[in-house]
Amino acid sequence: MLMRTDPFRELDRLTQQLTGPGTWSKPSVMPMDAYRDGDAYVIAFDLPGVAVDAIDIDVERNMLTVKAERRPTAKSDQVQMELSERPLGVFSRQIMLADTLDTEHIDADYEAGVLTLRIPIAERAKPRKITISGANDRKQLSG
Repeated sequence: MLMRTDPFRELDRLTQQLTGPGTWSKPSVMPMDAYRDGDAYVIAFDLPGVAVDAIDIDVERNMLTVKAERRPTAKSDQVQMELSERPLGVFSRQIMLADTLDTEHIDADYEAGVLTLRIPIAERAKPRKITISGANDRKQLSG
């Protein structure tokens, strides 16, 4: 038998039992990190125990939607559950992406329970040098 000493974990568990697992119509929120790495914007979602085929990524205009479902593991009739703290059900996150991101070229990678999306910064949003021409330059070009 397992022993717990963290009273806040017990409160979280009771809250989840009352609200129930996430469903497709009312999903739970998944934790994420977002940061810029060079010429890309990176978003990492924690999805431990979720199969790749249970993850859905969709982009419509600038709205990125990630949905995932953690399904219960198959159990035999001999299993007697002692403790169940890992949440099951559907998880979802919607993020409004800036116009400066190239949503046509998003790369997705799933490793060790972390879904990582790399979204390139659009060429039009990258800093660029503007050449200044003077009156003398114009005369040389036209003459």
